[in-house]
Amino acid sequence: MVKYKRILLKLSGESLMGDKQYGLDEKRLAEYAVQIKAVHDQGVQIGIVIGGGNIFRGLSGASKGFDRVKGDQMGMLATVINSLALSSELTAAGVPTQVLTAIRMEPIGEFYNKWKAVELLEKGHVVIMSAGTGNPYFTTDTGSSLRGIEIEADAMFKGTRVDGIYTADPEKDPTATKFDSISYDEVLSRGLKVMDLTATVMCRENNLPIVVFDMDTVGNLEKVILGENIGTVVHP
Repeated sequence: MVKYKRILLKLSGESLMGDKQYGLDEKRLAEYAVQIKAVHDQGVQIGIVIGGGNIFRGLSGASKGFDRVKGDQMGMLATVINSLALSSELTAAGVPTQVLTAIRMEPIGEFYNKWKAVELLEKGHVVIMSAGTGNPYFTTDTGSSLRGIEIEADAMFKGTRVDGIYTADPEKDPTATKFDSISYDEVLSRGLKVMDLTATVMCRENNLPIVVFDMDTVGNLEKVILGENIGTVVHP
């Protein structure tokens, strides 16, 4: 039995690079599609938000001289490219999918609104919500928190390359220990970089749990959906 009926899956743009230095890795896309299909086939309603850091990150662009607003808009477009790529992979795997965009760009994607997203979810579509919030100065972490709250998801699943939340960066500190569960208040008081501050506070204030897990290991998404203790749960 699945533990969650409706989820918001947050994927980083960087994860879509796989072993590449830039852009999209077809093997990683295919692996993600297989994992999402396995969960979809069990009746879980899935909304997805993808970052754009594999193509362009607005904040880093601003540090190199780009206007911040234009840089963030370029980042939003990068998320649309990633969303279309995953949508194409899911469609090829036989999963009904719809891309919604926070900025009008028909026919690339339909303009986002909560009611359309929920209607599609209830019909069995995987809904990929792209272009962030449609506004500069907001990250895709904040966008995923917003969309997860709007669609009334049971939890947000943050797929990363690390298998949970640690006391420190496990790639830099070999003494770092992993949390099985942790409260939002403790995440904030410890200054842990789970998501940006705005996204974390939004989830806390709206009682949206986050499950942080390693999405790059094939099969892990289904395991966390079934309630296996392989990641870290952040609870209100």
